[in-house]
Amino acid sequence: MKSKLIIASLLLAGACATLNAQEKTKYYTDKASDNIFVGVGVGGMAVINDGINTPTMNFNISVGKYITPVWGVRGQIGGIWQSLDDQDSGYHRYCKKFGEINLDAMLNLINLFGGYNPNRAFDLYVFGGPTMNLGKAVDTDLTIDAAGNKSYAYTEDGLKARFGATVGLGLAYNLSSKWAINLEGRLGVTPSIFGDASDCRKAEATARVNLGVAYTFGGKKFVAASNIDEDAINAELNRYRRELAQAQADLANCKNALANVKPEVREVTKEVEVAGPRAIFFKIGSARLDDYGKVNIELAAKILKANPDKKYKVAGYADKATGSASWNQKLSEKRAQVVYDALVAQGVDKNQLELIGFGGTANMFGKNFLNRVVILE
Repeated sequence: MKSKLIIASLLLAGACATLNAQEKTKYYTDKASDNIFVGVGVGGMAVINDGINTPTMNFNISVGKYITPVWGVRGQIGGIWQSLDDQDSGYHRYCKKFGEINLDAMLNLINLFGGYNPNRAFDLYVFGGPTMNLGKAVDTDLTIDAAGNKSYAYTEDGLKARFGATVGLGLAYNLSSKWAINLEGRLGVTPSIFGDASDCRKAEATARVNLGVAYTFGGKKFVAASNIDEDAINAELNRYRRELAQAQADLANCKNALANVKPEVREVTKEVEVAGPRAIFFKIGSARLDDYGKVNIELAAKILKANPDKKYKVAGYADKATGSASWNQKLSEKRAQVVYDALVAQGVDKNQLELIGFGGTANMFGKNFLNRVVILE
């Protein structure tokens, strides 16, 4: 009976794992320090006001992080000059100094639609978010002579911050997992740094194109949230089925042998069922009971309540091959606590149970995914 209970538990776990293998693989950043990148770029920009104004030099410096192969965030500072050609007021200015700060959310379109491939040479991505530019304020003095003719005088004094938004499109060529060459185009709309002298002072468009290089510290590192070998799962499942069939055959032979034995003493003996080890399995990174685990716990609770003088250990484990040691320790304790609480909810006396978490364990049952388990013994 003890072996039969263990084999049945493992058989249910194998069935759950087979279903999970059909899900699409997802990737994430394992450590906070992974996938942080820096970049520099240089190019040109132009104010779009009554057409494209005289282009000027533009540069940027970026710091960001790839959260998944699809999503990332970054902060970028840039600027140096903007130029404005003749306006209705007669104002023009070449190479006025300014600076800008952009906060971007980044979406990798190729990984979104084509799936993650660490060996892919090109990436196409969009980005966008809020922006702030800094430049000296432009003050306008209007003079009207006796004949009614208007003349303007302009002065600059004091820095002024202006807020808007930008969007852009980028193409990256991956030289390696660490280095990439980027070509980006960005379009932004903010109040003009030329103030009242601009015909579009409240909402002036700017465009910029930059060629740059980006470096990812340690290279891009993403961990698969679901990486299951279906052939290995099926092989394990078939082995458990064979062992269960053999256990059933042995049980049938024992019954037949007992049926042919003539009892010498007529004595009624009540068989007391004692709980043997049980295995309750969990999905990767989870401490949530599935329906198979709930059924397993309900059966175990009946036997534990029938043996109130026996004490049992509720031991939690995690997969050492996935996650950090501290995370696995907490996860194993949380899994043990979930099983403990479920047994108590079924009416098992708390004094019968000892709760313990063993953290990450390697190859307890020969496969990494079978280490995500709570053993009741």
